[in-house]
Amino acid sequence: MVKETPGRRLKAQQTRNRMLAAAMALFIEHGYGATTIESIAREAGVAVQTIYFSFGSKQRILKELIDVHIAGDEDPVPTLERPQVVEALETEDPRRQLRLQVHLTRLVFERVGPLLEVLRNAAATSGDGAELWEANKRQRLVVQRRFVESLESKRALREGLGVERAVDISYVLLGPELFHLLVSERGWTPEEWEQWVYEGHCLHLIGEPV
Repeated sequence: MVKETPGRRLKAQQTRNRMLAAAMALFIEHGYGATTIESIAREAGVAVQTIYFSFGSKQRILKELIDVHIAGDEDPVPTLERPQVVEALETEDPRRQLRLQVHLTRLVFERVGPLLEVLRNAAATSGDGAELWEANKRQRLVVQRRFVESLESKRALREGLGVERAVDISYVLLGPELFHLLVSERGWTPEEWEQWVYEGHCLHLIGEPV
């Protein structure tokens, strides 16, 4: 049995990172369907068996890429327990909560937006990744609901607006589809997207135009 050493662990992690980087580049450039395990292995300079041993499938590679880039690191901390998110939820000022929420979402989309578009297209065209895409949508709904409930607890939701409708509004405005449409296709800067979405939240959720 080969003894694991710090040097061996570091080398293994470097190889894993190289495979993930190769997969990300190929997914974004060629799409999920056109990217094969063989092409990832070739790009990363490893054997095909190494890819299968490390990840098991192409879908698992995409999932790990999305998980790491959404979080911004490899720490297994749920989104709603991350310090920046907790800070946003606990602030007493509804406008500041919305500002922080939209800003954090922008940072996530700048890291993972192209990968989410890869996943969405894979789910729509081939069905591969559909379960992962649905799980991502459910998770985003959970997060939006928590933020809306925080506004409700502050008595900040505009008069006549229920939680369910507020969740729907936030879910659409903060969806990766809209970010992709405006930033990737229409040429908005991420900062312009952030300001527009923030203004939309202020208007539609708390009834206070910016």
